[in-house]
Amino acid sequence: MPCPLIGVVHLMPLPGSPRWAGDLEAVQAAALADALAYSDGGADGLIVENFGDVPFFGERVPPETVASMARIATAVVAATPLPVGLNVLRNDALAALAIAQASGARFIRVNVLTGATVTDQGLLQGPAAELLRRRRLLGAEGIRILADVLVKHGAPLAALTIEEAVRDVLSRGGADGVIVSGSGTGQPTALGDLRRARAAAAGAPVLIGSGASAETMASLAAACDGVIAGTALKQAGLVQRPVDPRRVEALRLLLPQSS
Repeated sequence: MPCPLIGVVHLMPLPGSPRWAGDLEAVQAAALADALAYSDGGADGLIVENFGDVPFFGERVPPETVASMARIATAVVAATPLPVGLNVLRNDALAALAIAQASGARFIRVNVLTGATVTDQGLLQGPAAELLRRRRLLGAEGIRILADVLVKHGAPLAALTIEEAVRDVLSRGGADGVIVSGSGTGQPTALGDLRRARAAAAGAPVLIGSGASAETMASLAAACDGVIAGTALKQAGLVQRPVDPRRVEALRLLLPQSS
């Protein structure tokens, strides 16, 4: 089975965020350059996220963030034939869905879909009930929901095994696929976690959400159904640098290809 590579378009700080530099055209130009670099390197999809907006809001971002991301996501969708997704940090799933619907994006990532997680933004509570109803109301069932389990940079309020977390987001939260990550951005995903998640997912796709690199893929590629990568695909492997299409190509070649 093929294993798609989804490249992360890390947006520079957006209007209203503490590090906003005052030039939205420059933010969009950098996002488009990264999107095209991923495409040139052979990535199978993209996910746009407001990575530069630290510190993040927990569950609702302000209107200026939604408007800026909608503008940039629309431009990215128009610039590349790759499927595009949205992740509105830290956990604004409703905004992500709205932006996806308006821009033509095809999936969203939700860091906490079910349960409650303690994070540096405070306590995040899963929006599954509202999100699934809003998706139905908008007639947007074609927009897929990828949900993190035991998400990085967080800890569940109630102790859960990874099997329990996977079953919850799929059967009770309505996710279309699950994402398994390491402890933080760029940190490797554990092979044992992937195997346990895949067994519990009962056929639903399980994706690697962090730490994918040429060094880790040799052991992880056979245990997942997709890879979301960003840091390792930047110049010199530094998250603040532009995407290097040669790194994208090198990682893509390590993943199972379609026949």
